[in-house]
Amino acid sequence: MTNSINEIPNAQVMFVIGSNPTEAHPVIGAKMKQALAKGAKLIVVDPRRIELADKADVWMRIRPGTDVALINGIMNIILENGWEDKEFIAERTEQFEQFKEALKKYQPEVVSKITGVPLEQMLEAAKLYANAEKSQIFYTLGITEHTSGTDNVMSLANLAMLTGNLGKESSGVNPLRGQNNVQGACDMGALPNVYPGYQSVTNPDVRAKFEKVWGVELNPNQGFMIPDMFEAAHKKSLRAMYIVGEDPVLTDADANHVRKGLEELDFLVVQDIFMSETAKLADVVLPGASFAEKTGTFTNTERRVQMVRQAIKPIGNAKADSEIICEISKRLGVELNFNNTADIMDEVASLTPQYTGISHERLGIKGLQWPVPNQEHPGTKFLHEGKFTRGKGLFTVIDYQLPDELPDEEYPFLLSTGRKLSHYNIMTRNSAGLDSYSPEELAEMNPIDAKKLGIEDGEKVRVASRRGELETKVRVTDKVLPGMLFMTLHYKESPANVLTNAAYDRVSKTYEYKVCGVRVDRI
Repeated sequence: MTNSINEIPNAQVMFVIGSNPTEAHPVIGAKMKQALAKGAKLIVVDPRRIELADKADVWMRIRPGTDVALINGIMNIILENGWEDKEFIAERTEQFEQFKEALKKYQPEVVSKITGVPLEQMLEAAKLYANAEKSQIFYTLGITEHTSGTDNVMSLANLAMLTGNLGKESSGVNPLRGQNNVQGACDMGALPNVYPGYQSVTNPDVRAKFEKVWGVELNPNQGFMIPDMFEAAHKKSLRAMYIVGEDPVLTDADANHVRKGLEELDFLVVQDIFMSETAKLADVVLPGASFAEKTGTFTNTERRVQMVRQAIKPIGNAKADSEIICEISKRLGVELNFNNTADIMDEVASLTPQYTGISHERLGIKGLQWPVPNQEHPGTKFLHEGKFTRGKGLFTVIDYQLPDELPDEEYPFLLSTGRKLSHYNIMTRNSAGLDSYSPEELAEMNPIDAKKLGIEDGEKVRVASRRGELETKVRVTDKVLPGMLFMTLHYKESPANVLTNAAYDRVSKTYEYKVCGVRVDRI
């Protein structure tokens, strides 16, 4: 997030696209409701009638996978009406003229046919967003989980720059992280191409810095991204995996392909707090400790590094993740000389520019938002004030492309997946209270489709794609468009990801969870 959670109530316009905050990010959803109570305007872009759609000044019910076309169409309208921030563009951006020329083909009439969004809604959204002093963009997996996910994000960056909505309070481009420490995991180098602080593994100077502190020679090559791992496992060019706090059998696209890849491995280690579906396939299971059983930090969606302090001793044979990793390192011949987790944070600060001024001692109750460049720095509430990290913001020409797989005669429904309020990913199925409240999948189907197929509300159906099939109960609702089916990822009994397409974005290699073709049959 370029901006902070507590800036949301002061926003004048909120542009929410591919995100369902009141269910997937309920604290932030509550902040948005506070902004609405203070008179903020709300634009929602979503094919489903989410809760915020009913509160929106403009709800654009977009065809899934057409986000780039819509954003380009809105920017075309902004330019045609002279609503762009000319001063910001001149002083803080480059390659604007080339970008402006490329937008001419995204005339509103053309875009309306592609997206299904009426012209008047695009015009109203453009007018509201561009003419407010403080407009915030919020997006989540509905933007990134496409083969065009990176293009979607870049398009939103273009929109924010076009209107000068960066580098100031209650504005910006704000991705909402799907789990409590996704941001922190990325910050700490849990990616195949960077060390902590997004420092490239292929940069010899960076590599030398880490080699000096760690006392080992480091591989100069980038590692595999997730789809590459499973392809390599099938080809036997990847022979072992060590999976920490992840359950790809349930959470990765084309789950049957993933399961087979894991079964092809010579050796699988899973470190987790529950016996997950992936852990059931492991040669060795290492019992990790939950948040309540360890001390350390989480970094949340607004870049805030916060302390987690141990409340109880680890239960049974469980150990804190850092302790397990240090013990394994020792057995591999490298001693990691940490007396406690505060020592680990001190090393992080010494190697990671965004964390330089962070220590356990400084974090206190509220934590600090990175970047924190020195011990006296109070943290950074919002990014890009005055200038961008690269100097000038780069306008990028982005063209609309079709999703990898669309409905057809054999698989006539468009399946999209997501989350719901009553469960947190796949973990809360282990809570008896939550599971009794929301015990099973209820796939959402439009009444028009249900009537055609003779399916009643609550009836069980079989859903099939080119990759697999499952059984699920159906909820008949106009929350979804005709021809669309919506399922969540929470239920191993109806594992939506045996259906989803493993096609992925060319840059981030994020799977296209939001669009694929399925067939629905009565049982």
